[in-house]
Amino acid sequence: MVTDPTAILLLLGTFGTLILIGTPIAFAIGASSVITTAYMGLPLEMVAQNMVKGVNVFAFLAVPFFIIAGEIMGSGGISTRLIKLSNALVGWIRGGLAMVNIMASMFFGGISGSSSADTSSIGSILIPMMKEDGYDGDFATTVTMASSVQGILIPPSQNMIIFALVAGSVSIGRLFLAGMIPGILLGVALMIFSYFVSVKRNYPKSEGFNLVYAIKCFASAGLGLGTVLIVVVGVVAGIFTATESASIAVIYAFIVTFFIYREIPLRAINGILTRSLKTLSVVMILVSTASAFGWLVAYLRIPVFIAEGLLAVTENRILILLMINILLLLMGMVMDMASLILILGPILLPVVTKVGVDPVHFGVVMILNLGIGLITPPVGSTLFIGSAIARIKMEDLARAMIPFYVIMVLVLLIITYVPSVVMFMPNWLMPLK
Repeated sequence: MVTDPTAILLLLGTFGTLILIGTPIAFAIGASSVITTAYMGLPLEMVAQNMVKGVNVFAFLAVPFFIIAGEIMGSGGISTRLIKLSNALVGWIRGGLAMVNIMASMFFGGISGSSSADTSSIGSILIPMMKEDGYDGDFATTVTMASSVQGILIPPSQNMIIFALVAGSVSIGRLFLAGMIPGILLGVALMIFSYFVSVKRNYPKSEGFNLVYAIKCFASAGLGLGTVLIVVVGVVAGIFTATESASIAVIYAFIVTFFIYREIPLRAINGILTRSLKTLSVVMILVSTASAFGWLVAYLRIPVFIAEGLLAVTENRILILLMINILLLLMGMVMDMASLILILGPILLPVVTKVGVDPVHFGVVMILNLGIGLITPPVGSTLFIGSAIARIKMEDLARAMIPFYVIMVLVLLIITYVPSVVMFMPNWLMPLK
């Protein structure tokens, strides 16, 4: 490792400049890595070697399998069944469809692991339904987008796998468990807020709770929810690894979708695999180029400089976590989630571990932070999807999202400063030996 301020400035400056002029993030990462390596006189083959090394990891195989499983379940009627189940459970409350929206996102997020997939699938059904039932269009859309962030917290989540790869020795199983309570907490907070809004605006509610109907809905949707049980229970119980569980989840999702639900023909698998491949290609190029970038970051001792700089300002754990949260929230507004995990993860991990924060705890904090970025302008992908589905201008949705941002930041602060909310499940079910 070396200390070269000019090389550090070149690496970060080139990357920042390319982002500002609209270069795709993966190319900005790769180009800045190549330019800095050439400036330092190092063999350019090292860039290629580190790119290959970044994706040549057994645990990374779980990512494509989870993407395929989520695409299969999202295309095969599971979202409709989850909406019916959610309606049976909470639809009778004032503002019932808003509650249904949030609970359906909680269920579906556990299958897809994706905020954008959640908004696309649940939102395309529920947003028009809520508008027809008398809900304001902006509220129907914003509650859909806000609740979709649960999908990246509740397992399985490919972003948690990416963080585990970045962190090195972090257990994927413990990360999965750590995201459960924060994901549910976020859903409950959104439900409480939506209830008060619904009472104030006199939004409708459905008929009273019917236990028999709820049981029937659960029986119908239960097979879809089994995907989550396969992954979480299998990994936590040590029956198989995250990669093995993901591959089994694909087979299970395939059987349930095409041979039990049978709402789409078998030939639809071609489109599902094509969409999965497009998503995977984006993830692969990000992971590979970020691996080369991360190697240069470590080689130039940037994490050490940042850790020393923050600790020079203060060694107070509360203030350091606050500064990191603000940094992540701001960066999440302008960059893709996976990219930030890959770039900032190796930089910030030494800082938080220095002040006694468990990497699993930090992983959940980081993922929720960046999840908020997915629904924040100017580049929030989920915000674009919600705008397209509802046909509402993005700037109008961003204004309507303000109270939801406040709720989500409050949940973020709770999980940041009350570690037991995050660590209770992993410490209980997968304690460190």
